Amino acid sequence: MESGGKEHRMEWTMAPSGMAEAAGAVVAGLLAGGHEAYFVGGCLRDELLGRPVHDIDITTSALPQEVMDLFPRCVPTGLAHGTITVLEAGHSLEVTTYRTESGYADHRRPEHVVFVRDVREDLRRRDFTINAICCGLDGKRIDPFGGQRDLKLRMIRCVGEAEERFDEDALRMLRCVRFASVLDFAVAKNTWRGLLRQRDKLAHIAVERVRAEVERIVLGPHPQRGLGLLLRSGLLPRGKAPFPWTGRELAAAAARTAGLGHLQDARLRWALLLHALGSSAAAADELLRAWTFPGATRAGVVAVLRVREAWDAALSSAAPEVSGAGELLRRRWIAAVLAHGTSAAEGWLTLLEAAGATAAPVPGAATPAAAAVPDAATSGAAPAPNAAAPVTTSQLRSWAAAMPLRTLGELAVTGHEVTAVLDKRPGPWLGVLLHRLLQAVAAGDLANDPQSLLQAAQRMDRDE
Repeated sequence: MESGGKEHRMEWTMAPSGMAEAAGAVVAGLLAGGHEAYFVGGCLRDELLGRPVHDIDITTSALPQEVMDLFPRCVPTGLAHGTITVLEAGHSLEVTTYRTESGYADHRRPEHVVFVRDVREDLRRRDFTINAICCGLDGKRIDPFGGQRDLKLRMIRCVGEAEERFDEDALRMLRCVRFASVLDFAVAKNTWRGLLRQRDKLAHIAVERVRAEVERIVLGPHPQRGLGLLLRSGLLPRGKAPFPWTGRELAAAAARTAGLGHLQDARLRWALLLHALGSSAAAADELLRAWTFPGATRAGVVAVLRVREAWDAALSSAAPEVSGAGELLRRRWIAAVLAHGTSAAEGWLTLLEAAGATAAPVPGAATPAAAAVPDAATSGAAPAPNAAAPVTTSQLRSWAAAMPLRTLGELAVTGHEVTAVLDKRPGPWLGVLLHRLLQAVAAGDLANDPQSLLQAAQRMDRDE
């Protein structure tokens, strides 16, 4: 199917102008060299949907060596598969020779690649119809599998037989779920049936690639839809990475994470999902390691869950009928902030609010955690520290904001000064004592000045 469309030069409205101009120059250069060349794939899909275009890929009849002969600045990034990265006007543009593929022994990479001269043969090897559209510099589109129609229908449909496409590359099954989730599209019945029949093949795919697709689902604009499709597909338990929850547990977690899509921070989305699945911080750390998450992301998620555990422990130890329960909670919250960091503490409060909770009650109080308790930030009145009443997220924020310091580096004395006044050698005891001083200053029991701190250090040392 060819679309006459525009008879003038291809106009990009959703791509950065510099990139669009560079891509146009590369296509024009290939045409001038006597070859065919088209914009292809995801860039056309996103342009037609009015979505931002981040990369522009080009397909051509030119062989890899012919591409390199035409452009002085090239990188042979995928020479065996016909891909050359052309560096043009500060942009990196992938140019790939028309090809067919066969022999997917590992259900991921083709063993045989044959360069061809017909762009329709190249489009036939692609995964979904919406990614199998190409467009010339003159604006004419080639769409042999009805991708434009499926864009209008908001439908994910495989090119050709779904079972064959998923057998060739099992990662396409997760890509199917990802596209349906991110674009908020439906999945064609035959494509979904093919996915269910081939889902055991996901065991052949590397954990890193599976994680990357699941990340895009969870961090996308419609994570709830993606979680629902993952649940229905049964894909994740069939992968190489551990996924220790049943479908019922994942369904319950999806129901408890309605605010997931409103969280802008990636670590908070994962923390909320793991929290809803009932994962401990230690279990989350182990799981994220197995899923090959970057260390910074893993540490951020785990820190948020450790704040949750510290706060849960504080709640369980503060009986509401005991005088001073509120003050005990304040001190426990300050300790959690000091131990795990302001960012993690704020992350836990944001997560609570995303889950629909505005207050964390003292155990035994009548008001549940998700009850509509007046927030101190809006009511104008903060609960008294000794009140045996639910503690709002705003109150917890105010307690944290009132802390005069948050790190050992902010203490007005150094470890060297403490060892000197106590006439002791440094050792593990020093770290413990400095943290006790930090806690006392943060809670408002001590002034952060050298004399007060050194006197307190002497008292603490004598009491040991």
